[in-house]
Amino acid sequence: MRSPWLNKLSVILGPRPPVSWLFLCVVSLLALITVFGSSSSSSFDSVTSTWVPESYKNYRRLKEQAAVDYFELRTLSSGASRQRELVFCGKERENYVPCYNVTANLLSGFKDGEEFDRHCEVVGQGKWCLIRPPKDYKTPLQWPAGRDVIWSGNVKITKDQFLSSGSMTKRMMLLEENQIAFQSDAGLTFDGVKDYSRQIAEMMGLGSDSEFLQAGVRTVLDIGCGFGSFGAHLVSIKLMALCIAGYEATGSQVQLALERGLPAMIGNFITRQLPYPSFSFDMVHCAQCGIPWDKKEGMLLIEVDRLLKPGGYFVLTSPKSKPHGSATGTKIRNMLTPLEQFPEKICWSLIAQQDETFIWQKTADAQCYSSRKQNDVPLCKGHDASYYQALSPCIIGPSSKRWIPIQNRSSSSELSSAELALHGNPEDFFEDLQGWKLALKNYWSLLTPLIFSDHPKRPGAEDPLPPFNMVRNVMDMNAHYGGLNAAFLEEKKSVWVMNVVPVTSRNMLPLILDRGFPGVLHDWCEPFPTYPRTYDMLHANGLLSHLSSERCSLMDLFVEMDRILRPE
Repeated sequence: MRSPWLNKLSVILGPRPPVSWLFLCVVSLLALITVFGSSSSSSFDSVTSTWVPESYKNYRRLKEQAAVDYFELRTLSSGASRQRELVFCGKERENYVPCYNVTANLLSGFKDGEEFDRHCEVVGQGKWCLIRPPKDYKTPLQWPAGRDVIWSGNVKITKDQFLSSGSMTKRMMLLEENQIAFQSDAGLTFDGVKDYSRQIAEMMGLGSDSEFLQAGVRTVLDIGCGFGSFGAHLVSIKLMALCIAGYEATGSQVQLALERGLPAMIGNFITRQLPYPSFSFDMVHCAQCGIPWDKKEGMLLIEVDRLLKPGGYFVLTSPKSKPHGSATGTKIRNMLTPLEQFPEKICWSLIAQQDETFIWQKTADAQCYSSRKQNDVPLCKGHDASYYQALSPCIIGPSSKRWIPIQNRSSSSELSSAELALHGNPEDFFEDLQGWKLALKNYWSLLTPLIFSDHPKRPGAEDPLPPFNMVRNVMDMNAHYGGLNAAFLEEKKSVWVMNVVPVTSRNMLPLILDRGFPGVLHDWCEPFPTYPRTYDMLHANGLLSHLSSERCSLMDLFVEMDRILRPE
């Protein structure tokens, strides 16, 4: 017995439909499946799939499509049927960093140093506006000249602050009225950066700082980095040095370092963990960084221990050799006294002391954790959550598969297959790199007419090759495996990448940091901890798929991207 639906169909088509009609139906059905299947498959990003970038041939078509996409996103985010022009912010916001409002934090009840910390929950939704550059702003010099000479009008710092700064990492010389040159080693013999770096290497038992890589030191976290002179030197000897310092309304260390084209971001040692996973760095360095290491029952040192890889080094330079009668000398001696006792409780050993510099080494022996005393710092239990969580009173033991002493790693700058296997399938990482190498060539080709022509056009044979240093830094807003960073290195581009891993994506930041790349966890529903005008290029492949929360606004994201990008 046939259904009523089939009876109606047979009345319309007859008892035996024509073969040509059936063939047409099958073709139409296949076409619908193809269209809907492709659209649905592209609506989300797969972490495990291998991405092969599309090779764009037509620049004008790409530009027109980008304009259409931007219009749709802007209309969607504003909820309006037509575009609205955003106004410019006032002059007082030229160096504005959201989430760091000390007055608002105090009114919200934060105290004991917490008012200087990052509190995005305190900052309400204000009126959207675009931050304009200072009146005297100039495009930074290309690398490597821009590392040592910057335009004074690009940063919020006064000449008095320059001249009053006399520490090792803040030595500099004003060349002209509108330029600042960083001459950390000009005429300096005792406290020059190169001599200081060599002194640290010799205290570690090395012949010179050129042997840092052989000793397993690839990545350095420089706390309170001054104006970045030490980090600039480490970068010159092929180390990755990331500067972190607290937010400063004027005279910012982070802003100065980024203006020089050096890796840096705002980060505080106050009450919360930094947004990096455990075992992230080979060395943590503090030269007169102002951190009260003797406070908070040692939890600041425990945070350093969490960040250090096994066998890693904590270097502390503090001017303890002050006159004994001075208040400063008494304060520093009081701080250093607990530092002579507490490190033993977390399996550190003091390996060298010379003048004002101390070097502790985190144990590379897993047995140390099982042979400690009962009153030592306990081992942590459970998951290591590292996105601005409260400081922990416990230390991470050797149970993690990433607990590998830095001296046992391959001496090559690339991870071995065994080291890559800790994070997944090495073949996936290799295929990812090949895709990004192709993408990078396409990007460079598309950027050529933008850099060299007032009228962008389709790249052709007559266009000059883009310089290897036409951008100094790139923020990869959804870094995945860090493949774009690896492609830049393989193509010998003079650029560093801040690899940002969204907190809603698969956390591949341990892989990125193990590869020796700078990186950080971040929630893109919040502003990024940096100053305005600090990146030459933003890269956001697949980012929008991670903005699923109701508190995320596309307009907030695009205004934040505009704040981060440098003019031009």
